[in-house]
Amino acid sequence: MALETSPDAPAPLRQVSTLIGQYVGRLGAVWLEAQVASVNRRPGVCFLVLRDLRATLSIRATCHSSILDAASTPVAPGQRVVVHAKPTFYEPDGTLSLEIREIRPTGEGELLAQLERRKQLLAAEGLFDPRLKKALPLLPRAIGLVTGRDSAAEKDVLENARMRWPGVTFVVRHATMQGPKCAGEVMGAMRSLEQSGNVDVIVIARGGGSIEDLLPFSDEGLVRAVHGCSVPVVSAIGHEPDSPILDLVADVRASTPTDAAKRVVPDVAQEVAGLAAARERATRAVLALLHREAHTLEQLRSRPVLAQPATLVDAQQTVVLDALDRARRSLRHTIDRERDTVGHHLARVQSLSPLATLRRGYAVAQHPDGSVITALDQVPEEFAVRLADGRVAVRTLSTEETPHD
Repeated sequence: MALETSPDAPAPLRQVSTLIGQYVGRLGAVWLEAQVASVNRRPGVCFLVLRDLRATLSIRATCHSSILDAASTPVAPGQRVVVHAKPTFYEPDGTLSLEIREIRPTGEGELLAQLERRKQLLAAEGLFDPRLKKALPLLPRAIGLVTGRDSAAEKDVLENARMRWPGVTFVVRHATMQGPKCAGEVMGAMRSLEQSGNVDVIVIARGGGSIEDLLPFSDEGLVRAVHGCSVPVVSAIGHEPDSPILDLVADVRASTPTDAAKRVVPDVAQEVAGLAAARERATRAVLALLHREAHTLEQLRSRPVLAQPATLVDAQQTVVLDALDRARRSLRHTIDRERDTVGHHLARVQSLSPLATLRRGYAVAQHPDGSVITALDQVPEEFAVRLADGRVAVRTLSTEETPHD
């Protein structure tokens, strides 16, 4: 019901403000589309400014922090969103705002959210693990190139690679590089190159584009095919800001097709310069080694033991001769001493020998069996007499006893 007022009967401001609040309250929650102009997060609550997509119009909005956290992608200024909000009127200062109950990214934002979820799932499976990345060969026999027919990307890769290494060989497979057929044709071309066994590396190249154009290079089937490929794969999709999931699973990510050409083949001029520098370093190292060893040999040769090797031998020969002379004198002395000792012992033995007694004129009477006759009554008819130089056979004629005093 309209409020009836006149200059004579004006309505109080509080009444008008209350009526406005009641009208806004009856509007209820609505879905609306807008662009985020600013976001200010505070503990537990967030303050936003939403701008109309066409008209120069904006309105303040508030929501609990959990509302923004529940969004599929982080809400940032400039992002296009659809919100479910209830208009509210704050009577003390007459401020109209929106109480947001749900917020959803739209358009490119929603697409990025889907890609982010797919990226997280594939990362959880380990498809992006750096340990699984295959190293590129230093100089591949042949390079497989998957790109659009007569595209700028094909020209960039071929020209730059051949400029760096003129003898490089390419096996090109053309495929649709955008649209619904793109992922399938790229997988088919890549599979053909892998099965041929003639290429050592595969380059997938395209010259940039919008997120929608690059969407096939985030296809899960293509990502898994690259992950399972036995040949190293280089992703050269777009320019630096463009980052499809293919970049994460590929063994090497090149920022542009030109960068891919630089990564798959070495620069012949740099390699020649490197070889020349290595040869120069090796030559200097060998010459330095020879000089050092020659100097060492000169030092060794200047030492007395090597300058006059006979000096050491002569000195040792003198020592040996002196020792030999001392040994001979000592041996002669020992022999003479022992000879004297043996002579003394021999003289003693000879003095005690019965033969010495026999030589002084004594004789020994013996029975035929060799036993000694010591008494007269032991004398047989025949016996022997032992002299110093022989034996005498004796026959008894008579015996005479000699008395002893």
